[in-house]
Amino acid sequence: MHNANLKLRISQAGIDLVRQYEGLRLTVYKDSAGRPTIGYGHLIKPGENFHTGITEKKAELMLASDLIATEDAVKRLVNVMLIQGQFDALVSLVFNIGAGQFQKSTLLRKLNAGDLAGATDEFIRWNKAGGRVAEGLQRRRVEEREVFFRG
Repeated sequence: MHNANLKLRISQAGIDLVRQYEGLRLTVYKDSAGRPTIGYGHLIKPGENFHTGITEKKAELMLASDLIATEDAVKRLVNVMLIQGQFDALVSLVFNIGAGQFQKSTLLRKLNAGDLAGATDEFIRWNKAGGRVAEGLQRRRVEEREVFFRG
């Protein structure tokens, strides 16, 4: 953890990026991995019940809470100083792939080793769902990579 990252929060542009690619669903659906999901990509946890759906306001509150947990994971795992765009791109990525996958990733290893160019190029590798390249994930990773690169 780099102490300079502790003050970072996802920007409005970063939140908009997550919203754009997650999309809003007010009823339960299965994500690309087959997990029950609702709102802006909220993975339904044991004990949560959304059989009657949710409101857009509830989806926004859930997204805010989920983003805080994702920000915390990025702050905990990244050992180099980040600037806002890099943080936004990483939060969007980790929101989508999960902290566990990020923790094991070559992207994180390269980033923590100070290889920014190598880390930037790793975004594109996270474009598969069910073992196949997914067009939506491909677009998301290209945009995240660009946001990361621009900082």
